Amino acid sequence: MNAKGDLIARLVSLGVGAPTFEAEARGPAHERTFRVQVWSGGQVLSEGEGRSKKDAERAAAEAALRKLDGDAEPEPTDPADTAPSEVPASGPWPIYAAVLAQAVEAAVEFAAEDATLEDVQRGAARFYQGLLSDLGHGPEQSE
Repeated sequence: MNAKGDLIARLVSLGVGAPTFEAEARGPAHERTFRVQVWSGGQVLSEGEGRSKKDAERAAAEAALRKLDGDAEPEPTDPADTAPSEVPASGPWPIYAAVLAQAVEAAVEFAAEDATLEDVQRGAARFYQGLLSDLGHGPEQSE
C-alpha cells in the first residue's frame, strides 16, 4: 500500500486537489524524529510521526485515509449535521472516478445556496456510497 499516493489520488478525485505535507524535524541528529501534517482545503487533515520523514509522511497519510474512511477518532459533531440516511463507512470504498464525479455534481446541484464545502462533501459522499451500495460495490464487496 502506498498511503501517500492513495491519499493524493483520493483527494484529487474528490475535487479538493492534492494535499500538502509539511514536515518538522525534532531532536538531535542521532535521535531525530519527524512530525508531518497533511493539509487539505486550508485545514490540517491529519498528523503523523516517524524516525524518518518518509515514515512520518506515510503515518500522516494513513491517518488521513482512516479519517476519510470514517475510521478515525470521531470529532464532536452537532447531531443536526448528521443525516439519518447516511451510509456507514465500514471500510475503504473503491474509487470509480466517473461515478464519484457524478456524485459530486449531484451534491452541488442539490446543495442549499448557503451550503459549505463540508456540506457538499458530505452530500457527495452519501450519493457515492449509496450508488456503490446499490451496485454491490461497497467495502465488503470490493476486491
